[in-house]
Amino acid sequence: IKAVIPEKKDQAANRKRKGRHGGRPVTHDAELYKERNTVERLINKFKAWRGIATRYDKTPESYLAGLHLRASMIWIKDLTRATQ
Repeated sequence: IKAVIPEKKDQAANRKRKGRHGGRPVTHDAELYKERNTVERLINKFKAWRGIATRYDKTPESYLAGLHLRASMIWIKDLTRATQ
């Protein structure tokens, strides 16, 4: 699995302290990390809506409808921000 999140400074220092037994340094793809961040922010926007976060809807169809509704609300809000 390719690492997406950059290595923390203390983890890198600990790995270097171990010498050759510390393993190879973790490389990460900065562009992929940006995409992951975008997706995580969108998921958090979805979860901010209580109906989705707690999954009140019992059927998959109504839950999917809630996701569509929330996605539409996010999209419209972003559109109105862009025009201002």
